[in-house]
Amino acid sequence: MTSAAEGPLPRDTADARGADLTLPEAVMLLLFDPRSGTIAGEGLSLMYTLGGAILIELASRGHVELDDEQRRVRAVGGGPEDTLLRGAWERVPKSPTGIRGLVVDIGTRSRESTLNRLVARGDIRQEPHRLLGIFPTQVLRGGDTGMRDRLLVPVRSALVEGTDPDTRTATLGALLSASKNLAAMHADIPWSGEVYTRGKNLERGDWGAKATSDIILSSLVAQIVGTAFATTLATLTQPD
Repeated sequence: MTSAAEGPLPRDTADARGADLTLPEAVMLLLFDPRSGTIAGEGLSLMYTLGGAILIELASRGHVELDDEQRRVRAVGGGPEDTLLRGAWERVPKSPTGIRGLVVDIGTRSRESTLNRLVARGDIRQEPHRLLGIFPTQVLRGGDTGMRDRLLVPVRSALVEGTDPDTRTATLGALLSASKNLAAMHADIPWSGEVYTRGKNLERGDWGAKATSDIILSSLVAQIVGTAFATTLATLTQPD
């Protein structure tokens, strides 16, 4: 069984790129389009993206272990203190279980709790609205923290310009690519064949990791992303 060293997924030393955000919060914030108030992947792929992000975060903190050969995962230790991650960890059995089914189980339950955290932080605003002037509902607006822009800068640089990403940036890029929503994010990350290729490289854990801890994490990311997305999203239409 493989797990990364105890501690959050490595971030930059400053909080400019969202050091306080968990991985599922960061990826949802990137998928959120403040211009339209929508979250890319709502419906099918968002639950896999969030489930994969949570499982990667749990693995990076040493709360779950993955079987390298059987692609199964089990819970270890006493669990995380973070409430969003804790709820997911409690659904991971102590005995090995399949990654894909676990990602679906966790992901389908994580949309509201993840969004609520972003709203509470002010990264996304949720406002009352009346559909057709009659039916009460909620609409999403861009927050005023600037966090989304700060997260976007290094991800866009890695995907568009080919700069070497740090571990957190590479992980976010891998999740965005695997979700097949990069083309829909064209306004923020100009779509091209190079962006597609670089995203696929990140999915495979190919981001030039040097340190042992980064190599372990790149392997975890590739294993979780590959297992969670491969069979489920393979039939979705690829962008031209």
